[in-house]
Amino acid sequence: MTKRATVIWAHPRTDSLTATITSDVIEELTAQGFEVDEIDLHREGFDPLVREADEPDFITVDKQYTPEVMELAARTKAADALVFVFPVWWYSVPAIMKGYIDRVWNFGLFYGEGRRSGIAAARWIGLAGESAEAFRKREYDDMIARNLNVGIAGLCGVGDSRVVLLHDTLGDGIDDLDAHYAALRAQARSVAEELAGTLAVAEVGA
Repeated sequence: MTKRATVIWAHPRTDSLTATITSDVIEELTAQGFEVDEIDLHREGFDPLVREADEPDFITVDKQYTPEVMELAARTKAADALVFVFPVWWYSVPAIMKGYIDRVWNFGLFYGEGRRSGIAAARWIGLAGESAEAFRKREYDDMIARNLNVGIAGLCGVGDSRVVLLHDTLGDGIDDLDAHYAALRAQARSVAEELAGTLAVAEVGA
């Protein structure tokens, strides 16, 4: 049975390292036998602002949100696994990706009164300009992981969620930039490969 993956990514430029990493992830997922749906938040013109029509209704679990939200929710929930790719800005996801969570991962669709996403696994690939040491010093890595793995994925019933940070993406102080960026791209591909293996094991054990 073909597995489905949805790749959600955010960056204003298509010539960015984030875009390159996204392409690598999609290529590797496809090689691993996934059917991949790409949600490019910027190029799809996603509006991250929550307006009245998309406010959570904590009384009506079957509320119908705007067509944009209902379509993206259906695309997202059709996946067995999700991969998010994003630059780490202010030690979090970019505003457009936070808006996607705010609007699309909504009450009655992804959480609330027995409602869950139905998604088996999520991987969050964040591109961080600073070093791993700098993140660990102030526990930014733990903060980001707890927010994404517990506060978002966990709340919505995604039990297998993991954050992978690709560090030193600005290349400051790196002597061999080509080798450094090649290593980051290989690390991102390994996330897709690991995800395929994890789902295969889960399917055998089901």
